[in-house]
Amino acid sequence: MAFTTEQKKIIDEIKKLKKAKNAIVLVHNYQRPEIYEVADFIGDSLKLCVEARNTNADIIVFCGVSFMAESAYILNPGKKVIIPFYDAGCAMADMLKPSDLIELKKKHPKAKVVTYINSSAEIKALSDAVCTSSSAVDVVKGLEGSEIIFVPDKNLTDYVAKQVSEKKIIAFDGYCPIHDFLTRESLYEAKKEYGNAKIIAHPESKDEILECADYISSTSEMINLAKKDPAKDFLVLTECGMVERLKKEVPDKNFHGVCNFCFDMKKNTIESVLKCLKEEKFVITVPKNVTEKALKAFNKMFELTKNGQKND
Repeated sequence: MAFTTEQKKIIDEIKKLKKAKNAIVLVHNYQRPEIYEVADFIGDSLKLCVEARNTNADIIVFCGVSFMAESAYILNPGKKVIIPFYDAGCAMADMLKPSDLIELKKKHPKAKVVTYINSSAEIKALSDAVCTSSSAVDVVKGLEGSEIIFVPDKNLTDYVAKQVSEKKIIAFDGYCPIHDFLTRESLYEAKKEYGNAKIIAHPESKDEILECADYISSTSEMINLAKKDPAKDFLVLTECGMVERLKKEVPDKNFHGVCNFCFDMKKNTIESVLKCLKEEKFVITVPKNVTEKALKAFNKMFELTKNGQKND
């Protein structure tokens, strides 16, 4: 992708600042392509959290949304974690309040709680384990107990429940508006235009969409699938930014988005990243008592997925 002269100048300035301040920039797959250019690591929620956990940098610039930056802080509370926009939220995470989960736990006192990483620090602190989209099945299978409360995404819950039929899975009525909007009818329309394209869907999609998919995968695994499959055309059913990421990583193939924009993800610009690093704000912190409890839930996921080898 071609960048403007001004963008190139900003990219160079960010790279110099990173070195001077011993900072790393973690960039989610859904970010703008120009932000990829300053990334130390690009990936999904889990990959970025693992990098945050292992880094020797003094400052972590997180180009994503707030729950991701919170997770980075929880995994590395000794580091300064900053984000370009403090109010870059997540509609699905906001659907579930701590009081909702507490009520669910009261109704199902024997159930263990598995929380999707797309959630607030407070929700993670109330959980037995955190999971990502591709580690969800392993975490639910591996966690002791025959009843599991799985929050906050009802679509991912349905997907997991079909894979782990031996356990009772209790759902919350949350969803990702970016993935949940897609219907079978709109997918059929796209197939008319790209009839031979393979369909890759994220498991946050509705069941009627997953039934049509050739592959159901996390964002990072989408890249691997596109590289391995001999097909030249793919319909990508997730946030639109993933199409740009795939084009960057697999330039010899064609990717068509049947998708929606996450406006919180797209709040970040290359200009805001520079300002964030210059001013070292906005700083993300999590109260100590919440951090300690949430870290236990993260560690349970790492234990059940061989130290986070499964991706989001």
